[in-house]
Amino acid sequence: MNYPNGIKKQTNTSKLTTNINYKNRGMTLEAELNSSNEYYRKIDKAFIYKKPTPIKITKVDYPSRDKTIIKEAFFTIPSTTDYNGLYNGKYIDFEAKETASKTAFSLANIHPHQIKHIENIFNHGGIAFLIIRFTTLNETYLLPAKIFLDFLNKTKRKSIPIIFFREKAYKIKDGYRPRIDYLKIIDENIGGI
Repeated sequence: MNYPNGIKKQTNTSKLTTNINYKNRGMTLEAELNSSNEYYRKIDKAFIYKKPTPIKITKVDYPSRDKTIIKEAFFTIPSTTDYNGLYNGKYIDFEAKETASKTAFSLANIHPHQIKHIENIFNHGGIAFLIIRFTTLNETYLLPAKIFLDFLNKTKRKSIPIIFFREKAYKIKDGYRPRIDYLKIIDENIGGI
């Protein structure tokens, strides 16, 4: 078959190569949460935003006014959690993570300062939780701070097994508008969170 501009169809498919790009891992959950939060704002249900990563820019290149390039920057302080805002007059704060594991969520994915931050928010009456997606299983869970912190205090495990999520966390069903309706779980279980 002849394609425009002289491009020929490759007929040798015996050596297929797959380029794996790990650059945007986790972006699917983040994009869906951002879309859900935008929907919540649009219908005036909640005002929850993705927190920017705190960086300090140290070197900038100005080839032209509209093409400024950051050449060097560093993190000023460790970031806390991914999202925060207000819902029903309460402060809400949560971390979102994805894992390809079918058996457990590694606690190495949550930093000690993030755990402390979640604990502080919970202890001061805020709504704090984790949203964990098991990408291979296509399962997403909301794990309330209280259950998460109890797990950490009662075990020395380095991961949270999938069975724990299935028994103790709240499964978030995929939706249309919003895609990830985590506030429905907050509404139905606000006393336990």
